[in-house]
Order: sequence, then structure tokens, then C-alpha cells
Amino acid sequence: MTKWVFNFGDGKADGAADKRNLLGGKGANLAEMSNLGLPVPPGFTITTEVCTWYYDHDNSYPDDLRAQVEAALEQVGSITGRRFGDEKAPLLLSVRSGARVSMPGMMDTVLNLGLNDVTVKAIGEEAGDMRFAYDSYRRFIQMYSDVVLGVDHHEFEEILEEHKSLNDLMLDTEITADDWVGIIEKFKTLVETELETPFPQDPQVQLWGAIGAVFSSWMVPRAKTYRRLHDIPATWGTAVNVQAMVFGNMGETSATGVAFTRNPSTGEKALYGEFLVNAQGEDVVAGIRTPQDITEKARLEAGSTKPSLENLMPECFNEFQAICDRLEGHYRDMQDLEFTIEKGKLWMLQTRAGKRTAKAALKIAVDMAAEDLLTEEEAVLRVEPAALDQLLHPTIDPKAKRDIVATGLPASPGAACGAIVFTSDEAEEAKTAGRKVILVRVETSPEDIHGMHAAEGILTSRGGMTSHAAVVARGMGKPCVSGAGMLRIDYRTGTIAAGSRILNKGDVITVDGATGQVLFGEVDMLQPALSGDFGTLMGWADKVRRMKVRTNAETPADAKVAREFGAEGIGLCRTEHMFFEGERIVAVREMILSETEEGRRAALAKLLPMQRQDFTKLFEIMKGLPVTIRLLDPPLHEFLPHNDSDLADVAKAMGVDPTKLRERALSLHEFNPMLGHRGCRLLVSYPEIAEMQARAIFEAAVEAGKVTGDHVVPEIMVPLVGLKGELDLVRASIEQTAEAVQKEAGVELTYQIGTMVELPRAALQGAEIAKSAEFFSFGTNDLTQTTFGISRDDAASFLGTYQAKGLIEQDPFVSLDQDGVGELVKIGAERGRSTRSDIKLGICGEHGGDPASIQFCESVGLDYVSCSPFRVPIARLAAAQSALNAKG
Repeated sequence: MTKWVFNFGDGKADGAADKRNLLGGKGANLAEMSNLGLPVPPGFTITTEVCTWYYDHDNSYPDDLRAQVEAALEQVGSITGRRFGDEKAPLLLSVRSGARVSMPGMMDTVLNLGLNDVTVKAIGEEAGDMRFAYDSYRRFIQMYSDVVLGVDHHEFEEILEEHKSLNDLMLDTEITADDWVGIIEKFKTLVETELETPFPQDPQVQLWGAIGAVFSSWMVPRAKTYRRLHDIPATWGTAVNVQAMVFGNMGETSATGVAFTRNPSTGEKALYGEFLVNAQGEDVVAGIRTPQDITEKARLEAGSTKPSLENLMPECFNEFQAICDRLEGHYRDMQDLEFTIEKGKLWMLQTRAGKRTAKAALKIAVDMAAEDLLTEEEAVLRVEPAALDQLLHPTIDPKAKRDIVATGLPASPGAACGAIVFTSDEAEEAKTAGRKVILVRVETSPEDIHGMHAAEGILTSRGGMTSHAAVVARGMGKPCVSGAGMLRIDYRTGTIAAGSRILNKGDVITVDGATGQVLFGEVDMLQPALSGDFGTLMGWADKVRRMKVRTNAETPADAKVAREFGAEGIGLCRTEHMFFEGERIVAVREMILSETEEGRRAALAKLLPMQRQDFTKLFEIMKGLPVTIRLLDPPLHEFLPHNDSDLADVAKAMGVDPTKLRERALSLHEFNPMLGHRGCRLLVSYPEIAEMQARAIFEAAVEAGKVTGDHVVPEIMVPLVGLKGELDLVRASIEQTAEAVQKEAGVELTYQIGTMVELPRAALQGAEIAKSAEFFSFGTNDLTQTTFGISRDDAASFLGTYQAKGLIEQDPFVSLDQDGVGELVKIGAERGRSTRSDIKLGICGEHGGDPASIQFCESVGLDYVSCSPFRVPIARLAAAQSALNAKG
């Protein structure tokens, strides 16, 4: 019989931390804490395999699941001395989701399950506090109706707000037991009116409704979006955790809170978190009440007048601190914990590896290595390469004038500016249109995930440092200011009131996630300096890394940035990108539109000194490191004049009639220019282009060598080769030019000639082409286009649908399609080596900066990856992790 249900509690558990895939992260860690003897409310986990069954069998359950759940309920009852559905000593439950990786706020939770019109009285009499009982009951009705029955949460809030307004009350805690009874009746009437059926009173019906809702929430839009953004397969499913309730809302000796064992924003080794007295867990993360600091140090730093947990409940605080230390040592990682204090008794509800900023991740990894919790290699594996992107974005210039509109909590570091929008849909529309925006909300919810992803930064008027906005923004690397309580946000009028100051939708603001400040207008930014923990960890990474990391660059500015980030050469210099400015574009157009070789050579003579100067600068910056220069590879239409003014400029430079030139331009029109007269095809037709570029490269190598004293070995890459004969023709032209420059300069040149493999035929003919190529650079941008037969410029219109329907897991232009495009890379590499054992192999498409693609490159044994300058640190760390993973 398949075991679908795993019990935990009372110092033992059926599972453990190593069953994360089966029990989900929450269930596995609840089991682990139980096995460690920590105070965990007893419960059970319904496995992720049930979720898979549920979706594979038309939203139904295995036949033997109900019996296993009933047995598990009996065991929880025996531990607690209660019975589920009992009218005198009822067992109340929480029902929560739990995927194998943390998805904060994405799926559904139900608390206080088992309450009804009878059990609420028993709970109240037992606690000696009817107000607590009815408060818990109204919470249950509101949450269950929203999550399971589909009655909107806000409809209940309107009833509640109306009652508080009529009775001049500010807080829910001021509402009496008798008043709650009246409000509950209104809640039940709302449900019956909306659904034409009463609110369920049978605890068994409640339980199975909640279990079904949790499984169903795995496929709601917000969860799908989160999985897509974080590359989480839908096939993993979620577990369901059913646990005996403990109550943080049983008066002034009860509380609930969320904490991290280290600061998730900075990495500082100090307990960091918030709690609320007389509250339930959802209150803390929902941002409905302003939470209090856990430690006295944090309270003083925040300038709060509300007491810390350390001062208010010192015994519970000391016990909690000891548990935090124990769990961090046990898991050897920073922990994110949830806890409840019920009448002075501490209960642990959850622990998991805490989400953190890149800055914090670096510090925590380096510090833990220093504390002997981790080895250097383990520290390298602890930092997510893609998270380093957070460190590479601008921060506000200290000298910049700050027009402060408001100050909130510094929830996620970094700074961003953009126009104010108030809805996630507006943010997504603006992103699509190429406009930068700041998403401004009273508080975010999981439904805002797409808008948070689209926005440059997030600003909320409610919520603390562990609110939804803060946690999700940190995970995304988005700057966030939360809890800016002085702001009055009016969605209806599209305005923000900050005192007497009014901001409107569309006004530009800057959010500073480091200070919590909201600034009016666009503020000057500074590029970050990478040192300290970054330098230490990258040094450890470089020690274990096998593949080299180069950069894609054609300007001195990009080359300098890449060198500062640790690039070990240039893997792709796109020469056509050097021609789009000033006099250059006119000369290029002259060359293209000339009908004679003589005319083309005249235009190329104008370009030669410009190209030579460009290459000289790049060689000097790279100081002897390899530089791969791709010969001209433009679809011709990109360079042709597009209006009469441009045409007139070229005609004047060439001394020809504009009308005749227009006819020539029309004759060069191509129906499919991406697969047209470009790359080596252009060089075969017009060998003088390759001659000019080769001369510029070789003369620059000589000149740069004299300046730097470093011997320059340029790598000349011939693009779009599909036939060995194409490469042979162009190679002959390059070699003739090299001989001429050697004679003129009186020096001996060293260089390599290779090709960019971007056509399936080139990969398949790798053995033959390698006879003429000393290196292959896989151009996976075009190789993906030519393999799939889709244009990356147009594919966005349908690839999202493909992902949503499960046809592909990821956009193949973002992360390499390993089964198809990757197979061609593997074939090309193997066949190339079969002819030339020492052939140099690299990748220079955008995939060169994608961690998953880099892992593939390591498995194929490529010599290097090349990526954009700001992805170089990511590639260095990913290459190191790939090497470590390959070692096992």
C-alpha cells in the first residue's frame, strides 16, 4: 500500500529533511524539527504524490487516502488530548501548502479549521475567553470562504470596517465577543446569499474542502507565474500540511511572529524579525497591523516605542534564540522561521532556508566559511549565480539632491526610478511598451506577482520587513520600500497624498531600498563597486572553475566594465555594431550601394582607420588576453538608407544621382534578410570587405603590441558558415592580408581563424569544417533561430502560450534548449575534435550568461563561455558551480 500520509509531533516523525521532494519543504522541515525534539504542534503531511494523482485523475484522490488521513487525525488527537469534530474538546487545525521549494504566499492556507457554531463555544469556555473564540471563528469563516468557497475577502472586510466605523473603533482587538457574534452572523449571511448554501458546519466537509483548495491553488495564475519566473516545474506538485492549531491570539501573553537567523538584506549575524501580540500568523505577513521588533537592538535602531519580544517575554525570547542557533547550525544555513506563543508557551511552526539579497547571500556564505560551518567550495555553491545581478545595478549617488516625499522601511536594497502605476496590469503593459515604472500599492498580494516582476521597484504604504512585498521583492532582486504609512494611496483618483503634497499616476519617483526613502523625480545613480565578500567568494570560485569566461563587447566602455568584472578576454566583438554612427554609417552605405569593386574599395578605405582605431583600443584594454573579432555580419537591410535624407547624404558622398541610388537600394531588398545575403555570404561576394577588416585587425594588433608590450593574438571569426568551401575562400583572403601586413610592418603575426557555428549544417559538418577552423564559437542566438525555425524578435507573441500549455518549460532564447540546440552543440564539438583535437570551443550567444546553459557547456567540455559585461560575474560563479557539480 502506498503511504500517502506522514505523521510528525511529540518528538518523532515518519519523515525527515531528506524527504523534501515527497513531503515538500515545509513538511520535511516540520518532520526534522520534530525529530530534533523541538516544540512543534503535531500534525501530518499529505505527500506531493497525491497532488500529482489529483491532477492526473480529474481532481480526485487515491481510494485509501481518506482512511490514512483519519488515522493521522486520531494520532494528532491522542497527542493533544482532543478529537476532531468533538463538541467538548475539539481539535482545531491549520491546513497549509508546502512545495519542495519555497513559494511565499503563492498558494492557499486555512487556519482555525474545525470551528462551527458549537465548537466555538467549547473553545471559548475552555480558554475562559469568548472574545478569543469568536475572533478565531470569524477569521476561519473569512479565510475559508475566500480560499475554498470563492467569496471575496474584501466583502468580509467591508462588513468589518462598517462595524468599526459605526462604533468608532480603530483596531480589530477592540471588538468585543458579543460584537463578534453579530459580525459572524453577517458573515454567514453573506456566504449563503452569495452561494445559496449555508457555511459548512461539518468539520470533515471543512477539512476536505481545504485540502482540495490547497491542491487546486498549485495551478492558480499567481502560482503558475511564480513557477515560470523561478523555473519550477509544474510536475513537482505541492504537499498539504495539516497541523494542530496553536493560538497567538489568546490575549496579552500570546503572540505570533516571523524571524530570520541573520539579516536577509545585509547578511549581518543578528536575529532579525517581527512579531505581534494577540494575533495570528497571517496578521504579520499581511501588513494589516504594524509589527514589533523581536530584539531590543532592532527596536532601538528603528526608533520604535513598542516593546521588543526580548523585553516583553524574556523567557520565550531566550528559548527562541537558542532554537534559532540550533537550527542554523543543524541546517548550516540562514533560517526563516515562523513561531507562535500561546499563553507563554513557544511553538515552532516552520523553518526553511531564508530568501536573501545577493549582498546578504555573499556575506552569509563567506561568514559561514569563516565560522567553519561551510567549506570554501560549499560557500561557492550557496550563492545563486543569477542573484548576483542584484549587485550590478545602480545605487543612488550620495551627492545627489534628495527630494524626500516619504520614508518607509528599507525592505529590499538597491534603487530604481520610474513612473507611478497603481495596478500590476498597468506595470506589465508599461514594461511591454518599454517604459519604466514603480508599482505603488497599499499592500501587495500574491495576485501582484506579474506586476512586481514588470516594475523597476515596489512601494507600499502598509506592511513590514517580512510582508509579502518585502519577501517577494528581495527574492526578485527588486528595490522595495514597504510600510510608508504617511502615504495615502487613492486608487480611484490615481493619486498619492504625502501630507499636503499630491503625486499623480505617471509622476516619476525614485525608491531607495537601502534607506526606505521615496524621492520625487529621477535621481542620479552610481554603478556598484564589487569588493569585499564578493571578491572573496569569486576568488574561491575562480580556483575551482575550469571554463574561462569572456565577454561580448565592441566598445571600450563595455570592454573596461567586463575586465573589472573579471572577463578573461573578448569572445565576441560584433564589428557591424561599430558602424552605426556619424560618418561611419554613410561610408558603410556607400560600400553596400556601390555597384563596382572600385567604389566599394573607396568606401572601405574610409572605414579602415576607424576600424583599426577601434580594434587597437580593445587590444590595449585586454592586454594580451584573447579577442575574438567577428567579421561583418549584418543583414544588409539594417544598413540601407531608410528615408530621403539618408539617401541624399550617401548620394552626395558617392557623387551619384539619388534616384539611381534608390533603384540600387530597392534591388538589394530581401524577403527574409535574417537568412539572406549576410555573414560569410557577403564576404564571398565581396572579399574586399574581409580584406579591409583583416588589415584593420592585424595593423591594430601590431600597434597595440607596441603600446602594451603584450603579444596580441587575434582570433578572426567568420560568421554563418555552412560549407567548408565558404570558410576556405574567406580564410585565403585573410591569410593574404596577414602576409602583406607582416611585410609592411616587419613583424611576424600570430593569429587564429575560426567560425561561428550558428547553422545546423555547420554543427553536423563539424569534422569537415574543423579542417579549416582553429576554433568554433557556437552562436546560440542564431543557432536557436535556425534550429527551431522561429525568429527571436517575433517569438514572444506565442512562446508564452507554449509555456502556459506545457509545450516548453523555458523560452529557448533565454535558456538553451538542451535537447535540440544543445544536441547540435554537442555534435559540433565532438565532430570538430575528431578532426582537430586541440580545437578551441566556446559559446557566445546570450546563453553564455545563463547559469543552466553554462552547466550544459561544462558537461560538453567547452573551453569558455562569452556573455555581456554585466553577466560576467554570474558566468564566473555558474562555471565554478558547474565544475563542482561535475565532480559530484
